Amino acid sequence: MAGEVPRKGRILRAPENFVDSALALDITTNGLNEERRGFLRKSFMAASAALASGTALAQVAGGDPAILKLPEHSTTLGRPVAANPYGVPSRFEGALQRRESPGLTRVNAASVSFTPLQSLFGIITPSGLHFERHHQGWHDIDPAQHRLMVNGLVRQQKVYTMDDLMRLPSVSRIHFIECGANTAMEWGNVAVPSVQYSHGMLSCSEFTGVPLSVLLDDCGYDKKTARFVLAEGADGSGMTRTIAIERALDDVIVAWGMNGEMLRPENGYPLRLVVPGVQGVSWVKWLRRIEVGDKPYAAKDEAVHYIDAMPDGMYRQYTSIQECKSVITTPSAGQRLLDTGFHNITGLAWSGRGKVKRVDVSVDGGKNWRTARLETPVLSKALTRFNMDWTWDGSPALLQSRAIDETGYVQPKINELREVRGTKSIYHNNAIQSWKVAASGEVSNVQVY
Repeated sequence: MAGEVPRKGRILRAPENFVDSALALDITTNGLNEERRGFLRKSFMAASAALASGTALAQVAGGDPAILKLPEHSTTLGRPVAANPYGVPSRFEGALQRRESPGLTRVNAASVSFTPLQSLFGIITPSGLHFERHHQGWHDIDPAQHRLMVNGLVRQQKVYTMDDLMRLPSVSRIHFIECGANTAMEWGNVAVPSVQYSHGMLSCSEFTGVPLSVLLDDCGYDKKTARFVLAEGADGSGMTRTIAIERALDDVIVAWGMNGEMLRPENGYPLRLVVPGVQGVSWVKWLRRIEVGDKPYAAKDEAVHYIDAMPDGMYRQYTSIQECKSVITTPSAGQRLLDTGFHNITGLAWSGRGKVKRVDVSVDGGKNWRTARLETPVLSKALTRFNMDWTWDGSPALLQSRAIDETGYVQPKINELREVRGTKSIYHNNAIQSWKVAASGEVSNVQVY
């Protein structure tokens, strides 16, 4: 009818905690084989069905009572100012949590918790939902007792207290951090049921600290012979990472702040390294030492771990840059479209080499592409939010996003990546992600070539 307002489609959220304790224990103890992967999918679909059972909107003759009758909160006095001295989310948002993926690791202290990308807005990740990756658990360290030493090829070795560092000129910058193993389980085939588990080792925050270049200059690093720095953390794993001196002098930050407050303990309090565009393992937490050297250090976590298995049996080492990548977060696997009509396709794009230049979106598995809107701000080495209008007619669809960064690099298809990298890799999977929308509205994880 002329003048009729188009119907806006509704989306049912993905289930949050769909793994019961018995299944989690079985997967964690015995690994994620095909049989257990099937159980994981079944439990996820069962949780999705339970969510869907309560979605009907009541039709009340004469109007909606939620509008016609004033609720209690409109007729009574509310809670006092500063009732919660440190604010917390609404009790109705309690299901929104970062979650550990069963089967990825077998020891909780050396594991991963995933950010719920499907439920976030904009580009900033709340500190309480920032993903975690620990190699020997996390600690809440007394900042008064923490020290940072700078040594090696420097004129004067120095030890800084937190007070020393926080008196120096500081910067605040927004950057993404992505674990090198993000999307690792999708190398061989579809493995996980939602974007939280496929891409959730990804967050973006505003970090505050002193540029590493300031400290190196303060200690008088040897400009003729210095080629690398070694960053060492204070946790029990002895995490150490090599960083090229050019990058150390460029945009690396020795950070104490995140999103306007001090770092959270899980994110390295009181001090961590921020290495924009580089895989998260180089963002050493609980930073205690920077050593300046003339060659790569080949530490255990860069000589044995965080290396890329190639089809010819060789391994790539020091492949730190996180290449251009994107993912649609809504609609995404585990969600369900309840109505035909208008939907907003939204997602995130990022590149370790600079700014995202363009994001294209396809609803037919890559046969046709439309350019999405990039929402401001568009920053270097930060998440970029994209949106695209889509009218769903109820037919099956295959949703994909393809990011292009300012270097001209185009995000590849999974088969294109496998042609070069094979299927035995763990790290640096930046392939195009596909979501299948069934005629029922259910969205699932698929791989489309």
